[in-house]
Amino acid sequence: MVKILLDPSMYHPQLSVADEVRKAHELGYRYLELSPRADFHEWHHYPKVDRHQIAEVKRAMDETGVRIWTFNPVFNWSSPDEQERQAQVRNWKRLLELADALEVPLIATELSGDPNQPLASEHQFYRSIEELIPVFERYGMECTVEAHPYDFVETNDRAVQIVHGVDRDWFNYEFCFPHAFHLSDGTGDIRGMLDYAGDRLRHLHIADVFNHRANVGNRYIVNPPGVDARVHQHNEIGNGEIDWDDAFAALREREYDGPVSVCVFGWEEEADAIHRRMRERILAELGGE
Repeated sequence: MVKILLDPSMYHPQLSVADEVRKAHELGYRYLELSPRADFHEWHHYPKVDRHQIAEVKRAMDETGVRIWTFNPVFNWSSPDEQERQAQVRNWKRLLELADALEVPLIATELSGDPNQPLASEHQFYRSIEELIPVFERYGMECTVEAHPYDFVETNDRAVQIVHGVDRDWFNYEFCFPHAFHLSDGTGDIRGMLDYAGDRLRHLHIADVFNHRANVGNRYIVNPPGVDARVHQHNEIGNGEIDWDDAFAALREREYDGPVSVCVFGWEEEADAIHRRMRERILAELGGE
């Protein structure tokens, strides 16, 4: 049975982490995926949270029964710049201390690095993971990684290969549906990508997206032409071009029972309603808690 996690990104500007735990409970969620925010773990920055904040979050979890199941940090541990890489490994070590303090069992993260220096970034990634393997194993923590637009790896199959290269039972792959067209260079072959991941598939991010390759690349117009950027969205199911009937059927066929994170961004004016509808759809398709 899947665990349905709320990514509270749309509440970050208004709520503390403790209040996001309470918001999850209000919306019917039992689990939270804590995405980057400035007062906890921010993109590429050292975590800015102290023991008093940790205690406040613990109180909120005790009050509601909601558990933070994953942290979703973004640290540039694959940076070709060695000084930067070392700083990011330091960030990782602090984050894992915080995860242990809150009894968070899973870290869901990105490969980061520089897509314009993919080989140098790959070298740096493996250097970082070698340094962090003992830390993960000391805490008994699991990790999933995704290929993200503008990481040094941006496609599904290559990211799965990177995971195989680490060769640890606790280090696996996360498939992010709103990145599906980037992961497949526009084909959107969900079944093929899930099949390639095989038993390394241990986490899902659920949101809809339009195909940036559609209409000869004119689904979005980015100026100036050829700018070094990646465009995508995290929309509610139905507000995009993923074939959800087939995607959910594929997950049922493979009896997927791992965590599923609802990660819709950019629709704050409808956040509560969207999160309730997303949870109801996942429950109807996959069951869960």
